[in-house]
Amino acid sequence: MPADLPYAADAEVSLSREELDVLRTQYVKEEPFVTIQTKFNFAWGLVKSNRREEQALGVRLLTEIFRDAPERRRECLYYLALGNYKLGNHVEAKRYNDLLLDREPNNMQARSLNKLIDDKVAKDGLVGLAIIGGAVAVGSVLVGSLLRSSARRR
Repeated sequence: MPADLPYAADAEVSLSREELDVLRTQYVKEEPFVTIQTKFNFAWGLVKSNRREEQALGVRLLTEIFRDAPERRRECLYYLALGNYKLGNHVEAKRYNDLLLDREPNNMQARSLNKLIDDKVAKDGLVGLAIIGGAVAVGSVLVGSLLRSSARRR
């Protein structure tokens, strides 16, 4: 898979406020009996948002569809993976994306998102190791200073 293809472009592109408002208005208009399609459309727009609280609401709505409408699960998988990725829930993102890849191993969006997830997990792991390494170094310096100070007092 060429690395320069923007298959997972949804990870970076959000709807305009006006576009999201159209989806929100339709959702609110149908309450309390919102159709699955309207709920999906609104959740899709929310997941694409750059606002964390909207992304979380989108994931919640998609989770409801995934749970309540088995016939719609396949179309929820990618956006559940994407939403969880954007929220930093990489284990959940990987789980949903792997379910989609099990069904559709050649799905280029899912393969591209898989690479984004793996790259982010690897980067976070390296940052975590660097933080731990820095903390160990600082701790060693402090312990060394305390030991030297203690030795001088004797």
